[in-house]
Amino acid sequence: MPSKICMEIPRFNRGVSGNKVADALRSAGCAVIECLASEELIERVSEEMEPFIEATAFGPDSFTGSNTRRTGSLIARSLSSHALAAHPIVVEAATSILCEKATSMQLHLTQVIDLGSGAEAQTVHRDQWAWDFFPFAEGWEVEVSTMWALTDFTERNGATRIIPGSHKWDDRLKLSYDETIPAEMPRGSILLWLGSTYHGGGRNETDTRRTGLNFDYSASFLRQEENQYLACPPEVAATLNPDLAKLIGYTRGSYALGYYGDLQDPMEALKIDK
Repeated sequence: MPSKICMEIPRFNRGVSGNKVADALRSAGCAVIECLASEELIERVSEEMEPFIEATAFGPDSFTGSNTRRTGSLIARSLSSHALAAHPIVVEAATSILCEKATSMQLHLTQVIDLGSGAEAQTVHRDQWAWDFFPFAEGWEVEVSTMWALTDFTERNGATRIIPGSHKWDDRLKLSYDETIPAEMPRGSILLWLGSTYHGGGRNETDTRRTGLNFDYSASFLRQEENQYLACPPEVAATLNPDLAKLIGYTRGSYALGYYGDLQDPMEALKIDK
């Protein structure tokens, strides 16, 4: 394992292809696309989610953040967020990574992460530890995480901290805050990283909130972190664009995964066109 950060975070503009972003993820384990979403779209998502954020309790422990709110169920709660969840560049990049070994991918979780003033830094970790610390083989990527900046992300206000290249490091390492670098980016930008990349939320040393929208994607044969069938039940999923309904899990993950009833396709339950 390298003793220090060996590279910078690759950065792209909104004209980049998903496959080029995927190549950066394979090399550095992370990437930023600056100003990918319009100010108008980010403002609509923020306005739609604000009442839910205000009603969310702070985290119960240091990992979730005692001064941090984590608000989920975005597909059901924010119509405008659908454009971010299914953004073609992001979906192309995630599919390129996850479908190297899996048949298909799915939306793994949705949440707004709102760091209040004075929020402490999060423990450096890998997102793929959510699967009970299963020891996935090196190079077998099962998750692509993303963070859309609903506010500017700066080092002082708690920008996500990341260690480029750490997806190639040993598992279960205990790493310090000083070994990470901040993924600073303007509002409307997106940070992508692999489930094997070491990272953590930053500390907010300002008197304002730092708000990001976290969409993660995973291989479809794995259980989703956020239960999408409760977060977005069938009566809500039936109103979605069919491609988005499939992305959140209303489809088979492979030949024999995810059917219902008498070997029926989940899309039949929604009674919408495939």
